[in-house]
Amino acid sequence: MVNLLISWLRSRVRGKEVGMAALAWLLIPLVAAIAAGLWGVWANRTRGTRSDGPELDGYARFREAMERSTSGT
Repeated sequence: MVNLLISWLRSRVRGKEVGMAALAWLLIPLVAAIAAGLWGVWANRTRGTRSDGPELDGYARFREAMERSTSGT
């Protein structure tokens, strides 16, 4: 009788282990999907637009300097 009780308890414990293992394997894709969604939101975020003002001002100064140096020769 005791052996039947022990074997019944072992089967109940193993059933929980199998269930937890299945749950763990199901959680892996769920976590991966959540991580992929968060990465997608982060990758598609709107960034502040940057003006080309400083770059164009620098290029204009460069052109003026080049025109002055070639016009004197």
